[in-house]
Amino acid sequence: MTLFSAALLLFLVMDPVGNIPLFLVTLQGYGAERQKRIIIRELLFALAALILFLFSGQFLLKLLNISDSALTMAGGIILFLIAIKMIFPATMGAMAQDMDIEGEPFIVPLAIPFIAGPSALAAVLFIVSRDTARWPEWLGAILIAWLASGIILFAANHLSGYLGKRGIIAIERLMGMILTAIAVEMIMNGINQFLLCLP
Repeated sequence: MTLFSAALLLFLVMDPVGNIPLFLVTLQGYGAERQKRIIIRELLFALAALILFLFSGQFLLKLLNISDSALTMAGGIILFLIAIKMIFPATMGAMAQDMDIEGEPFIVPLAIPFIAGPSALAAVLFIVSRDTARWPEWLGAILIAWLASGIILFAANHLSGYLGKRGIIAIERLMGMILTAIAVEMIMNGINQFLLCLP
């Protein structure tokens, strides 16, 4: 896995385009300046969570005695489920109910799970497990994906008006199709690793 492919995988899993409607609904009661401050704060919290998993994930895997093949297959299954949700999105009404939190959003739900959700954290674990010695590259991939996601979320109001609901759905479904192919490849690699380990 290269720096670019790792960054692309994380970007697809973070799904910033699909998060635009969720961010707009959550922040609709705040002014433009306050929205920007909240987004910056939540992006920093999300980045901290991703970096934490980058450096502590391997210790967790060793503690739980999870093999590389199991992690690869599990990561592929998780990404496949996320991709299916991107291709066949849930209704906005159900999501809005899940976001019914009093007061200003703080860590939940914007930083976690919208930006650094379980799928993104699992993707970080999968990436770093490929080669722990290349952690500077993986950190760079996280920063690239995080920065790209942040730019999109910062421009959420403009993109929503420019693309419209149909445009956002179309882009999200395209990203879901790409992520589906990556997920299937991960599952196949995991099965292949498992078969090679058999006596």
